[in-house]
Amino acid sequence: MKKATATILIALICVALGINAKEPLKISILGDSYSTFEGCVTPETNAVWYFTTPKPDKTDLIDAEQTWWRILLSDKQYQLEMNNSYSGSTICNTGYNNTDSTPFSFITRMNNLGNPDLILIFGATNDSWANVPIGEWKWSDWTDEELKTFRPALAYMLENLTKQYPTSKLLYIVNDGLKSEITSSIVEACGRYAVPYIQLVDIDKTAGHPNINGMTQIATQVATSLPRE
Repeated sequence: MKKATATILIALICVALGINAKEPLKISILGDSYSTFEGCVTPETNAVWYFTTPKPDKTDLIDAEQTWWRILLSDKQYQLEMNNSYSGSTICNTGYNNTDSTPFSFITRMNNLGNPDLILIFGATNDSWANVPIGEWKWSDWTDEELKTFRPALAYMLENLTKQYPTSKLLYIVNDGLKSEITSSIVEACGRYAVPYIQLVDIDKTAGHPNINGMTQIATQVATSLPRE
């Protein structure tokens, strides 16, 4: 009780003196199923993998507080600006079985991330699993056809994120176990756009998705690349 009273008094003094207390960093997530949880994504119509209802064959995770990003927010004292994650989404506009994934691809959703200080990009797992066309590097003037392939879409995404959110820092989270050409392409594109990345290692998974232990591992590994407020 005394601590809470002291905090309020400090805040009031800062206001009286015209001092703005430092706000926590605002974080937005652009992700796929790994970053979803029922009721915790924007738009709320986004498909999710993790639910409050137990699904033992898929995961042991049933609480949003067990997700890697909630663990990270708590540890770093960050504030969630927006979690625009969509289960099954690819970076490019080609989805599973060569379907058109334009409505929910990363390059479509990247325009809806709010006003964050930091953007965490956690994608390409589905591009790897769906065996989407890799494509040839293209760094400008992308055609709709080129954006159906991974490398041009990846470049298009990073180019636009850096320009659309010029005051935001970016961090790319690279899943472990991806096809080598997917991983190497992410590393190359991040290097070109000066976007730092972190390569995840030995994440514990159930049905290809991080379980409770895996979520903790992700949060711990990502935390090493982020500042503490």
